[in-house]
Amino acid sequence: MRILVIGLALSMIVAASFASADQQDPRLDPLFAELSAAESEAAAATIEAEIWSIWQEVDDPASARLLRQGGEAMASRVFQVAIVSFNRLIARSPDFAEGWNRRATLHFLMGNDAASVRDIEATLRLEPRHFGALSGLGLIMMRNDRPDAALRSFEAALEVHPYLPGARSHLEALRQLVEGEPT
Repeated sequence: MRILVIGLALSMIVAASFASADQQDPRLDPLFAELSAAESEAAAATIEAEIWSIWQEVDDPASARLLRQGGEAMASRVFQVAIVSFNRLIARSPDFAEGWNRRATLHFLMGNDAASVRDIEATLRLEPRHFGALSGLGLIMMRNDRPDAALRSFEAALEVHPYLPGARSHLEALRQLVEGEPT
């Protein structure tokens, strides 16, 4: 009986470790330090790619499959398949930030801004440095004619990733609109 209980406890611990929260990976802190100190767009792009790669790592094969299926469906614009995949991924791995971020992106593409914002908030609770989610929030705020909120989102994204593609130009245009500063 004691062996059975220990076996059950171990299996629960192993199951809990699946779909590990990628944003907890110890490789990220040094990468974010390098990113904030990057001296060129090219250097930042290399570091960004490493961060994205880590964010997408998941130990659970079923979660990895759902992430891949959802991503492929979203890229093919088969949104109903993508939403089912991402919903299942989040239900299976609620502490996996990239699952929330992918569904936020899907909601954005579908024009479901309120749902996208909710998923971005979940992403940022799990990974406050998620420059993709911060930038996405800025785009939603722009689309909803909320330039002050968009400005804050892009500023936060650029604090984390000073060379984030598109963010600087959005920020400059928003500053001119909100603050009357020249670009």
